[in-house]
Amino acid sequence: MDEHGKVSAIAAVGELKARLSEYLRLVKAGQEVLVTERGRPMARIVPVSGEARVSSRMQRLVAEGLVREARRPLDPAFLARPRPADPEGRSLEHLLEERAEGR
Repeated sequence: MDEHGKVSAIAAVGELKARLSEYLRLVKAGQEVLVTERGRPMARIVPVSGEARVSSRMQRLVAEGLVREARRPLDPAFLARPRPADPEGRSLEHLLEERAEGR
């Protein structure tokens, strides 16, 4: 309906079933879809808020064993510590290899 993330599409239940992927693309892009039944609004499909989206992604990564949940908050002094030297650029090389392999 407008550019501020309000209702941008109205779909009857049958139409929603038939074109679900299209409507979900709209929602993923930040728009809302109003679902109607017999011409009356019955539901609204809205994008997940930023915090919930991050949370569900983090839960998936934890479940896949790719990350561990923090045991405590990061010590602010951590970012002030000196970084390890990598004069030959091997860290970047390995990172690029992993990305090329899809890891």
